[in-house]
Amino acid sequence: PALVTAAGQIVVSTAANTLAARTPSQAFITTGQTTTSASYADLTTVGPVVTVTTGTQAIVGIAVSFVNSGSFTNWASFEISGATTAAAVDSTSVSLLINSFVNLGATFLYTGLTAGSNTFQMQYKVNGGTGTFANRRLFVIPL
Repeated sequence: PALVTAAGQIVVSTAANTLAARTPSQAFITTGQTTTSASYADLTTVGPVVTVTTGTQAIVGIAVSFVNSGSFTNWASFEISGATTAAAVDSTSVSLLINSFVNLGATFLYTGLTAGSNTFQMQYKVNGGTGTFANRRLFVIPL
């Protein structure tokens, strides 16, 4: 019998002699929007947001173009909801002290997920000034 049921799926090992089909997903928002929040928060256009079925791990990639109105740092990270609940944190962020637009991205192996449907959503913060975030990309490869 066929293990994968759609194009673009990958097959992962979930236990000894056990395989599961997983579907990677991504979302992209081009709109530039701002925040002055000192803690991780949504922008006016929330996200990007990706919902996938995962095992206990996933590869998560984030990318963003950002600038700050002063000499302050911008951060972009992601929170998780669904089978797993985890707040956006600096250890899974991209950040830079910058007052001219720059593109930055990072990829993380996220472990400790609860297997099932998990929603990943980018969030943003600054430590001063007004942060502008554009070209926001999030991708998740469920393992």
